[in-house]
Amino acid sequence: MSVVTLRDVHKVYPMGKEKVEAVKGISFTIDKGDFAAISGPSGSGKSTLLNMIGLIDIPSSGSINIGDIDVYKGVDLGRVEVENTRWASAPEKGKKRRTTIPRRLDKKITALRRSQLGFIFQTFNLIPVLNVYENIEFPLLLKSKNPASFSPVDKFSAKEKKEWVDFLIEKVGLTEWKNHKATELSGGQRQRVAIARALVTKAPLILADEPTANLDSKNSAQILSLMKDLNKDKDLQTTFLFSTHDSRIVDMCNHVVHILDGKVTQDEHKVGNDAYQI
Repeated sequence: MSVVTLRDVHKVYPMGKEKVEAVKGISFTIDKGDFAAISGPSGSGKSTLLNMIGLIDIPSSGSINIGDIDVYKGVDLGRVEVENTRWASAPEKGKKRRTTIPRRLDKKITALRRSQLGFIFQTFNLIPVLNVYENIEFPLLLKSKNPASFSPVDKFSAKEKKEWVDFLIEKVGLTEWKNHKATELSGGQRQRVAIARALVTKAPLILADEPTANLDSKNSAQILSLMKDLNKDKDLQTTFLFSTHDSRIVDMCNHVVHILDGKVTQDEHKVGNDAYQI
């Protein structure tokens, strides 16, 4: 079962009078249970790809399916440019140029981000005024009336939600730190909070952009070992997709999409290592 499928995806960025094609017709599928990576050197387009899969950026053409949902079905991507996070549609005769994402598409993307995707950022992006428990719980407070945004956890009682957050805190080894603020944690501990927060809605796909970039080797090994254990946990059934040039993460993955200059050079399936080699 696939959790994300890209078909002939392109991404073009306007640079003054010029246009730069960062992603050039990329297609691949990530299956449920994969411990996967998009790998390539700096400037290869891997972060751009991850941002498009995470619905943070919009492709210039092609299709992206999250689960069985075609995200941009019915949207004429050929008439759209996104520059500095602003939507800019090509003007139609007699109509004004649209400068905001259409409401229906915006609602669809927002719902998919909450129900289908979890994010682990390089800089952790924890909320400083909240403690560990509150940072992890926070995505559960953001539900809307849109049924597409619902996660399995939304059906939990208040007691079950608390037990679930406590379970994740224990899983990432932070039980003794649950009441501590983010500023009182080490980099490795903050990353553990970010992992638990990404898992809290039971999203089927977790995206991580260069997860070891701000960690030393020891913490990197601990964090990747934790992610591998979570990936193997049959109760969680979590799929991970990394954007990375760290060869040690690539060695741990069972599926690696190698890219260079915006193109796939190899779509590799293999047996991954269990440990991050220091």
